[in-house]
Amino acid sequence: MAVGGRAVTDGPDATPRLRFDTLDLASRGAFTPPPVDPRALRVGVVHLGIGAFHRAHQAVFTELAAAAAGRDDWGIAGVTQRSASVREQLMPQDGLYSVLERGRGAAPLRVVGSVREVLFGAGDPAAVVDRIADPAVRVVTLTVTEKGYRRDRAGRLDRSDSQVAADLAGCPPRTVVGQLVRGLQRRAAGAAGPVTLLSCDNLVGNGQVLRGLVHDFLDALPEAESGPLADWIAACVRFPSSMVDRIVPATTDDDRADVRAVLDLDDRGVVVAEPFRQWVIEDDFAADRPAWDLAGAVFTDDVAAWESVKLRMLNATHSLLAYLGALRGHDTIAAALADDELATAAEALMIEDVTPTLRVPDSLDLSGYRRQVLERFANPALRHRTVQVAMDGSQKLPVRLLGTVRDRLAAGAIPRQAALAVAAWMVYVAKGRDAGGRELPLDDPLADRLRMAAAAGAGDPNRLVDSLLNVEEVFGADLPEHDGFRDVLIDHVARLTA
Repeated sequence: MAVGGRAVTDGPDATPRLRFDTLDLASRGAFTPPPVDPRALRVGVVHLGIGAFHRAHQAVFTELAAAAAGRDDWGIAGVTQRSASVREQLMPQDGLYSVLERGRGAAPLRVVGSVREVLFGAGDPAAVVDRIADPAVRVVTLTVTEKGYRRDRAGRLDRSDSQVAADLAGCPPRTVVGQLVRGLQRRAAGAAGPVTLLSCDNLVGNGQVLRGLVHDFLDALPEAESGPLADWIAACVRFPSSMVDRIVPATTDDDRADVRAVLDLDDRGVVVAEPFRQWVIEDDFAADRPAWDLAGAVFTDDVAAWESVKLRMLNATHSLLAYLGALRGHDTIAAALADDELATAAEALMIEDVTPTLRVPDSLDLSGYRRQVLERFANPALRHRTVQVAMDGSQKLPVRLLGTVRDRLAAGAIPRQAALAVAAWMVYVAKGRDAGGRELPLDDPLADRLRMAAAAGAGDPNRLVDSLLNVEEVFGADLPEHDGFRDVLIDHVARLTA
């Protein structure tokens, strides 16, 4: 095939690769093209952590918002922090990629063009700072996962982290908070104007968390440097909280083949998602923002209530199914939910332990939300792998499950179903294999510490529970002291290891 007088044969089996010139020649009947001409989009948003979730979620909302408002100044400059792979996928494709929905009600394949640039933070940190400091940028969004914030046991910036220390010493910044602060410093010096930093990660009060970490970084700088910048941030920067929701499993070769069949083009950046998507945002911005509400986002003054429902009901149940399902040899969340015993446990967690702890938003039907969660998890087309959801358990358990545990204990109740999820995590860490003998990967920033704790309690449920409960980064100092919680954990672990 020739395009513009040159051969385009860089895809598998000589399939042309997705980009502006090849997309222009593709048949539009089977897919939805970008609603705004990507060539005309100017960067107005920087996004830190441009993984699959962002491309299936915020980037779609932003493109639809730009189209609805008739704006061409909300293109996205994405930053990939740990690996250049997303840059290598998207930049040869002019930033284009497709979103493939799986499940009932799936829309046609969508080609997205809102990402106009991808920077590799580890390889070119100065370029990241330059982008954050660009006067055309009014919003910086983040999906860097819980561990990307580099917090210590107390939830403060971990100044013992070697990369945090290097950023504080003035090296080209490689951590998220370092990049943000140095970018803000440059904005203040260059009178670049106000900006909003919008966290979209699964953290309780994520906006306040991000604000605190930025100020922790400032507090570690010399007063002559930090004082004026702190004053400028107070006047010109906002840190709204948000809640995001969409299931985005890992892309497979079969997914890429399905996209190739629709486009007759090779898309190496395709992401897969369920039809459902949700974004709830605190309406507190320092400057202009995309009209995300025109694309279906909800602006509110009370993100916390929505956030608590999502973290404790959806995310906690996801983790319960991941650990119990993986231990039983179920490869996917849908397969785990098809197991009647696990489905019963999932619903019991939401009804018995989570619901009594929630402050429900006025417009939310909690029973309907619970049913919707289970319907979404049961979608077999997604093939969301249990071991993928099981990653980073030491970071996820405190925000997904342990808040519910503490609230129920404070109310005088023993949270048996939440304890089952925690016990399943403990057994997952300790056994490292499923019921069929297959290895279960322990992908966790505390992996070495967890393995040592599990080894110290090997073979005895009492010792295993005590050893892992004493990992203070996960359980704090209070939960190991609660005999009722400890006893129910031991009971669950004994049954799961029998």
